[in-house]
Amino acid sequence: MSANSEILVGLDIGTTKICAVVGEVTADGVEIVGMGSHPSVGLRKGVVVNIENTVASIKKAVEEAELMGGCEIATVITGIAGGHIKGFNSHGVIAIKGREVTKRDVDHVIDQARAVAIPTDREVVHILPQEFVVDGQDGIEDPVGMSGVRLEARVHIVTGAVASAQNLIKCCNQSGLDVSDIVLQSLASAEAVLTKEERGLGAALLDFGGGTTDLAIFSADAIKHTAGLALGGNNLTTDLAVGLRTPVSSAEWLKKRWGCCLRSMISESEVMEVESVGGREPRRVSRMIVGEILEPRVEELLTLIMMDIENSGYKDQVAGGLVLTGGSSLLEGLVELAEQVANMPARLGYPRGVSGLTDVVNNPMYSTAVGLILYGMRNRSERKFRIRDVNIFNRVVARMRKWFRDIV
Repeated sequence: MSANSEILVGLDIGTTKICAVVGEVTADGVEIVGMGSHPSVGLRKGVVVNIENTVASIKKAVEEAELMGGCEIATVITGIAGGHIKGFNSHGVIAIKGREVTKRDVDHVIDQARAVAIPTDREVVHILPQEFVVDGQDGIEDPVGMSGVRLEARVHIVTGAVASAQNLIKCCNQSGLDVSDIVLQSLASAEAVLTKEERGLGAALLDFGGGTTDLAIFSADAIKHTAGLALGGNNLTTDLAVGLRTPVSSAEWLKKRWGCCLRSMISESEVMEVESVGGREPRRVSRMIVGEILEPRVEELLTLIMMDIENSGYKDQVAGGLVLTGGSSLLEGLVELAEQVANMPARLGYPRGVSGLTDVVNNPMYSTAVGLILYGMRNRSERKFRIRDVNIFNRVVARMRKWFRDIV
């Protein structure tokens, strides 16, 4: 890499792994130049529970990425997920008095849309514009320059627990890193795996991680709904450990090697060796038992996701079907079972839209890290909300200064 090249680093702090991907910004987009990954031992269900262990894992993943990329990492874009994430739609209206819409009007109407009551222990992570309406004409992506008397904005607001976001940033800072932005993980994954046609026609992205499963519904090239479940691949591992009476580490290996969540895809003649607990001799059992354990749990998880999609009111807008990504989406039979439960097409989502070391990151488990880079490149020139800026007084002063500059 040249000394003057611009780099973006996506840091995916997950429940089972911490992954850092280094991308160099080029004239054609983003070129992946480095990647580092290390097991995560300080998080549970997407939330930091041990800062010291998380910091150690972040340092090792970043060091590995620095060695491969031949660069020094100082600033990262990180993701946030977990059951504490909540998303809802809001609506704002302002009068523009028969003149042309300006960028200031757009900022003002978005501020109106975000003027909703939010508990003190929660903070806004994203304000995502869906569409603008000028004098009743909807479906407008950018109203700047249009004439009218009334401007409306429909936005999707994502909030998260303040403590969870602060702990993520604290872990990064103690690792010697500055956090330039925090991005909803499912939103980042969508940047990497969804096609333009799917975002336009409508699709539901399911990001299956180790501790959480995140949902994001897109339609008309805008995000319509987000949700998160505190269930993931670790629950499948625990079920196998209990059902097969084997250590958790052995259950994780069995899940990756023999795991299948659709019994119809398993041959009754297949046999595997299972480690016993307490120093007992290993046992040989039918692989069908794995299917009998995993299928009900995965079906339950998919059913909960489909109930959320139906309750959101956007099920009819998911014409493009389901896109499954994340490390746990590699479980054999998951795509087929998802099609049965959802009664709609489904596919596995791999990272796309980047060049360079594509063979290194060509895996659904790296979708979030790659997506963080793509999101950072697309939004680097925009004014971003800093979740670590929790000082209300400073924010009010900054906003007043901006108003005075606009007036002058």
